Amino acid sequence: MTQPIAGVSPSTASEATSMVVWPGLTALSTPPLGRLGCTLGRLYSIEAGIGNILTVGNVFALLSIPIALQMFFAGLLPGLARRYVLTNRRVIVERLQFSWSAKWVEEMAVSLDNFDSIEVVVLPGQAWYPAGDLIFRNGEVETFRLMGVTRPETFRRTCLKAHTSFVGVQQLATVS
Repeated sequence: MTQPIAGVSPSTASEATSMVVWPGLTALSTPPLGRLGCTLGRLYSIEAGIGNILTVGNVFALLSIPIALQMFFAGLLPGLARRYVLTNRRVIVERLQFSWSAKWVEEMAVSLDNFDSIEVVVLPGQAWYPAGDLIFRNGEVETFRLMGVTRPETFRRTCLKAHTSFVGVQQLATVS
């Protein structure tokens, strides 16, 4: 299918990926790694010390490099690795599955017309990374949650723009 704008296709024609983000070390969807990530973030945030460089938080960061590296690489393993995908139709949580080859499998999703607002909640320890949880709401009802999203405000704004476009096109289709 020829597209007038590269990467842009109508949601009725096909589902196209708009953005992919990876959860950080604070994603609580993979306990105990997520809780440990938040704990490390709280420790790294301790500003007590001498000047801006020799702080208690920086000492903890230096000493915990082996732990943080193990957490990072464990998060890339099949079964633990997750990614958040925004398409022109949905927001999807995918998990890396390995059988004969590695492939991304949909774990859960929410349609772009199944929410009207997105709230960013930064849990203790997430601010240091910077990361946060995205809570998708339809009125007062929580319809979906993404945990440990890196740069959550950017992803939130992009999801809201996709939502506005999707709902607008649906409304035009019902009017015509």
